[in-house]
Amino acid sequence: MKYLYYLYQLCIALPLGLLITIGCCLLVIIGCSLGYGHFWGYWPARIWARIVLWLLLIPVKVEGRPHLEQGQSYVFVANHQGAFDIFLVYGYLNRNFKWMMKYQLRQIPVVGYTCAKAHHIFVDKRGPKKIKASYDAARETLKDGISLTVFPEGARTFTGHMGVFKRGAFALADELQLPVVPLTINGSFDIMPRMRDMHFANWHPLTLTIHQPIYPVGQGPENIEAIKNQAYDAVMSAIEPKYQGFVENPDQ
Repeated sequence: MKYLYYLYQLCIALPLGLLITIGCCLLVIIGCSLGYGHFWGYWPARIWARIVLWLLLIPVKVEGRPHLEQGQSYVFVANHQGAFDIFLVYGYLNRNFKWMMKYQLRQIPVVGYTCAKAHHIFVDKRGPKKIKASYDAARETLKDGISLTVFPEGARTFTGHMGVFKRGAFALADELQLPVVPLTINGSFDIMPRMRDMHFANWHPLTLTIHQPIYPVGQGPENIEAIKNQAYDAVMSAIEPKYQGFVENPDQ
């Protein structure tokens, strides 16, 4: 059955997925160039993500969606199990948001340009001015009722276990006094571990758990640290038992 699934990917899912990805990129680029960037920067990608998972026959379960309020901006923080985190969050969070991502991703052909046109936020830590520019871009985006999604580990896991959370996303939430919503992703590491990038995907269900928002209590270093710890514990609480516990990630 495994090899039949691989053959299906090679002959059907991969060719169709590539065509849909190219079409999505073109739609985002053209749409955002004409205006309405918040619409064109989100909806085509949301549909694209759902189609990709549908093509791969991967079932998805979402828990905790009623925790979110309409019209409220959030800073979403999730564990980073693998490449399929993108499809799961994009397709099934059901919130218009921007990604906060490493500036190096801007260099990926077509995809990097598409993300820039969609006004996703590239974090450049090469000096105080560039860091400030990243924060200013996030501030302008979030004031329009749009949310932000961040992988605070900063890198995908090698083991399925979580590493440490960096403070950047929580400092931004503290500055803007926005609630932080922890997200737990399960299944992505089993579909395609980081060590098997560009290999066949394994069939495995995906689960997205949306936790209760964590609202700021005060402002400053103590609030940042408290929310970071609360978010970490919330994400960890819903991870599958086999991936429970901290494991150091050498790429962090």
